[in-house]
Parts: sequence; structure tokens; C-alpha cells
Amino acid sequence: MAESDWDTVTVLRKKGPSAAQAKSKQAVTAAQRRGEEIETTKKWSAGQNKQHLVTKNTAKLDRETEELHHERVTLEVGKVIQKGRQDKGLTQKDLATKINEKPQVIADYEAGKAIPNNQVMGKIERAIGLKLRGKEIGLPLEAKPKKK
Repeated sequence: MAESDWDTVTVLRKKGPSAAQAKSKQAVTAAQRRGEEIETTKKWSAGQNKQHLVTKNTAKLDRETEELHHERVTLEVGKVIQKGRQDKGLTQKDLATKINEKPQVIADYEAGKAIPNNQVMGKIERAIGLKLRGKEIGLPLEAKPKKK
């Protein structure tokens, strides 16, 4: 009868709390009561649109002064976008949908508040058929022949 020792108990399987249970408010307060170490981390920019990445000098731009600022789209470019869009019979929302951007982006470009992004400018140029960059701003965009 040496195998049946009444003093030892063997637990075959005991699961710990799942990830969701471990993060619950009850689990955290229970762990605090037991004196366990709790680590909390905050996710940075969780759930945000990462299509347009934030640059390193964002903090500097928040403290924007006369000597440190990004160039904005000129009003001339804004007027060309507006004219080209209206000539095609598009609203700001229609143009934004056509180039896969938000309507606010188009509004900012037309108002001269946007920081120029070559990718967005290229999409707008193709959508309205007018040049927005270089010396020939406002002239029709020449169609490049397709390579065979």
C-alpha cells in the first residue's frame, strides 16, 4: 500500500487564466490584493490609420515658429485643383473617393493648408488631368504613351 499515499495530491490539469480573463478588472485587483507584480503598458497609436506615417520632427512642428515650418500647398495649386474638379463636375467627396483619400484631404489642398505629398498630388493630377507640380501648374497633363 505504498502507492496510495494520502498526504500527496496530484492535480492532473489546471489551466491558468486566459488572456482576456487575466486582463479583466477583477483579475487585476485580485492580483494587487495578493501583492503580485502587475505590468501595464499603453499601446501607442493603436487603431489609427497608418497610411500616412508621422515623421520624427512632429514635436518640433507642434512648437512651430517662424523659422521652423513645413511649406504648404500654394493657393495657386488649390485654385487649380478646385477649377479642375469643378470642370469635371466632381464634388470634393467625389474626387476624394476617386483617389482613395478622405474628403478633408481635398479640402486642405484646396484651402492651401496641406503639406504637399507627391503621392497625393500625383493622384489628384491624374484624376483632374491638370499639372499641379513644376513650372506648368494648371496646364493639361499630357498622356504618356504606354510601353509595349
